[in-house]
Amino acid sequence: MDFMKTMAIAASGLRAQAGRMRIISENIANADSTPSQPGADPYRRKVPIFQTEVDRVLDVPLVELGKVQTDTSDFRVKYEPGHPAADKNGNVKYPNVNALVEMTDTREAQRSYEANINVISATRRMLQRTIDILKA
Repeated sequence: MDFMKTMAIAASGLRAQAGRMRIISENIANADSTPSQPGADPYRRKVPIFQTEVDRVLDVPLVELGKVQTDTSDFRVKYEPGHPAADKNGNVKYPNVNALVEMTDTREAQRSYEANINVISATRRMLQRTIDILKA
């Protein structure tokens, strides 16, 4: 049954990292969006939060994507008096999304996803070897 526990834990990691990638891609897609009203706030960066969930059937701790929080850091402000979203001083607020941070998070999520796939593959190989030994 330990093989099943290992697979369940790794699969939960895959789901969590896939959700993280979805949030990161949303941040990147909105990195240069501007508000629809002059002086209004633009898109605010989202931050994925992971939490532990217990699988009661297998009695193992799993990871899952918890409530998504918003980054409360300041917006980027540019002086663009001709922009439709400019306030009365000519400033336009841009999302608090840093492409470098998002790309770093993407790389980290990708590596974690690949590590979970490697765990599943190794567990599958071990199961297959065990079956082969039992057949002999």
